[in-house]
Amino acid sequence: MTGPKERSVKSLGALPEAIEPRRDLWPEIEARLKAETPPTATVLRSTGTRLGQLRWLAAAAMVASVAVGVWIGRDVVPLSAQVPGSGKVIPPQAAAPQQTGAVDAAFVSDPRYARQRAELLQSLQARLDAMPEQARAKVTASLAAIETAKKDLEGALGKDPSNALLQELLINTYQDEMRALTDVHEASDPGRGI
Repeated sequence: MTGPKERSVKSLGALPEAIEPRRDLWPEIEARLKAETPPTATVLRSTGTRLGQLRWLAAAAMVASVAVGVWIGRDVVPLSAQVPGSGKVIPPQAAAPQQTGAVDAAFVSDPRYARQRAELLQSLQARLDAMPEQARAKVTASLAAIETAKKDLEGALGKDPSNALLQELLINTYQDEMRALTDVHEASDPGRGI
């Protein structure tokens, strides 16, 4: 049903170009916006406070990271060595023998390791001579590659003694050398092979 003021519109051209509202709506809209929205200065102040807090939090995280790194790295720094029986302390540079590619840090090796390695190296040539030519060539090439890797790693550690990755690689290379020497020793026993 249409009311007395309503008329049916059959085209857009039948609509009036402008309709004035019965009252001015802007004061109510403005009042609602002011009531719902905090002032811009307050928003900026709270945003600035959050950014300041984040900056302090980031700075604290960086300081904590550096502290943890120093705490972890304290075990990596070369320590002074002590001459057995004399009570004398040798600085790290003098503790390790200075050779070509020698590491400047004082690495204290296990005396059992040094003794076993010396024994295996002493009998190495005789055991290699007892091997077939093809096996001897493979073992010689492997031991030469291990020796080259050791020298390269020791040289790199001489330049960067606190590099944990290089230290781990050097230890792994020492272990590879011991495995190879032990395998040669066991392979030359009667009834065994490589």
